[in-house]
Amino acid sequence: MNILGIETSCDETAASVVVDGRLVRSNVISSQIALHRAHGGVVPELAARGQVQAIVPVVQAAIAESGLERRDLDAIAFTHGPGLAGSLIVGVNAAKALGYALDLPLVPVNHLEAHVYANWLRPTMGDDPGEPALPAVCLLVSGGHTEIRLMDADEAGRDTILGRTLDDAAGEAFDKGARLLGLGYPGGPAIQRAAAGGDPAAFDLPRARLGDSLDFSFSGLKTALLRIVEPYRLPAEAAPPDPAALFPKHRPPRFDETLPLADLAASFEQAIVDILAEKTARAALTHGARTVMIAGGVAANRHLRDRLVQGVAKVFSGASMPVPPVRWPEFAFCTDNAAMVAGLGYRLLCAGRTGDLRTDAYPRFPSAHPGAR
Repeated sequence: MNILGIETSCDETAASVVVDGRLVRSNVISSQIALHRAHGGVVPELAARGQVQAIVPVVQAAIAESGLERRDLDAIAFTHGPGLAGSLIVGVNAAKALGYALDLPLVPVNHLEAHVYANWLRPTMGDDPGEPALPAVCLLVSGGHTEIRLMDADEAGRDTILGRTLDDAAGEAFDKGARLLGLGYPGGPAIQRAAAGGDPAAFDLPRARLGDSLDFSFSGLKTALLRIVEPYRLPAEAAPPDPAALFPKHRPPRFDETLPLADLAASFEQAIVDILAEKTARAALTHGARTVMIAGGVAANRHLRDRLVQGVAKVFSGASMPVPPVRWPEFAFCTDNAAMVAGLGYRLLCAGRTGDLRTDAYPRFPSAHPGAR
């Protein structure tokens, strides 16, 4: 079955064709990073405007790249939440229009569940590592969400959330930390680059362990970084306002040249990575995981991957069960993409969980999962 996926939950506009839920025939992404970098982060209105312009060419490119025709498609999967309201509406309405025109089933997909499912994807020409063994524990780390999920049954979209962030997500903490250090946007890659050669033990930054809880908290870490860098901050240069600018441009802070940037970036990254790996490894041992996975944009962080592999090996060293492998998606499937949407959409379609023209966009899901039946 050939599933077309559409993803517009934040600032990316993406479309993909995936065969039988795993084989990626195409994966087209229109990025807006350059646009939003000038403002220091995503501007929702600008994101939605850009997606209105990009959605049709991106979908056309994904179908063409797959080598298929529109008549070869079997269903359309699309992200209907969570995410930015304006952005979600672009993708939801595009999917409805295309589904109506082609008389194809519509499959609404939860963006977070799709990120987890990225671990099942494989490129057309790549080796097939096989599907992750269940039960599996997945650390979902993105710009807006940080969760530990348990998958104990081979049924798409039926994960159990073991822990989540109580305030900032890990990706959000990276973005805010990079902004405090004047490193630009997006924050995760910027901090990873700045941390090269730095001493991760140079600053004793806080780690909110919250007792035995598997929940996370990064707001205190962000505040601690702010207090350290404040004495190094130089007065901002005055600039005349631009009356023609729809949104103000971001002006990064200026610092004294003695600011230990590499050490601060390395210590900040280490504080986030430590707590993510520690809690995920503990959850894996508690629930007897046969696989440990990472998903979401922060899964691209090399330090997090290495630390989680080490952490899992350590906690399982004295256990009676084998050490589970640690898996993560290819880089193209870590950040927002439509292949993960199409892949999960296939499983939802097989389970009969489809939508229709009444399916709405949900920036935040209520406790009862909407939009599917």
